[in-house]
Amino acid sequence: MKDRKLRGTRRTLLKMCVVGTALVASMTGHVQAAGNYPTKPIRLVVPFAAGGTTSILARMLADRMGASMGQPMVVDNRPGAGGNVGMDHVAKSEADGYTLLMGPIGMAINPALYAKMTFDPIKDLAPIGLYAGVPNLLVVHPSVPATNVKELIDYAKSNPGKLNYASNGNGTSSHLAAEMLKAAAHVDIPHVPYKGGGPAMQDLIGGQVQMLFDQMPAVLPQVDGGRVRALGVSSLQRSAAAKDIPAISETLPGFDMTVWFGFLAPAGTPADIVKKLNAEMLKAIQAPDFQTQLAKMGVTPMPGSPEEFGKFIASETKRWAQIVKTSGAKLD
Repeated sequence: MKDRKLRGTRRTLLKMCVVGTALVASMTGHVQAAGNYPTKPIRLVVPFAAGGTTSILARMLADRMGASMGQPMVVDNRPGAGGNVGMDHVAKSEADGYTLLMGPIGMAINPALYAKMTFDPIKDLAPIGLYAGVPNLLVVHPSVPATNVKELIDYAKSNPGKLNYASNGNGTSSHLAAEMLKAAAHVDIPHVPYKGGGPAMQDLIGGQVQMLFDQMPAVLPQVDGGRVRALGVSSLQRSAAAKDIPAISETLPGFDMTVWFGFLAPAGTPADIVKKLNAEMLKAIQAPDFQTQLAKMGVTPMPGSPEEFGKFIASETKRWAQIVKTSGAKLD
């Protein structure tokens, strides 16, 4: 009887030792991983198709950060559901710093548009840092008989059914900017959502759709090449990168939409890894030659801390909930 009790006690102690050893090893592993990070390539998920502004800006920063950290940062395009597919993938990935997200403004917009979200953008993602802001540019196919926003509105009112607008996807800034324009101008223009700016622009150039809002870095080359016509910029003031293009607010007072981008990781990513990534971001964004490159594209750097980015996301989520409600935007 005593021998059985003794053997049972020994087994219990042995199990406790094994669990304790595993726990210590796990904790030590995290410390070592954070200290040596990164030891392998980092995957940066862009939740839209290649060719759009999100992808362009992601690759620019990924190249710089990868070179600085000694490990490549590989861009992985995962489009769908207004960015929700890619964002959900990152939110449910291992929190080890090797899967990151190029977070779009849609993470603040989508909770107000989608009846069901498979993840919580605030609870399931850890902010690393805000990257940049950029206005949308309203462009039309050259066949549209409008050279400014007022002429476009007049044409839409007098020619119902002649216009439709493309967007980069449901819930994107491209979608919301058009809905804001429709609400402010009291016009009805049908929505055709795509899986990113690249496919939307291709169909605009091809004449399958007549109108598109998209961010300046992706659109300006098409404007300069004469493939589309620019009518207005969505920021409250004109952009320094295209001073000859009027602000939409000059026709529709108060119209203002600046799109932002930032880096995030799965919630639970070690704080020192987040801190290191933020430091690498700041180093890249604050480099004078990089800022010059961004300025030429109409992009404004917005560097800051993880804590500042977290507060910004929370505030933007509240702001866009009201905008979605006021505009009457719905999923198509």
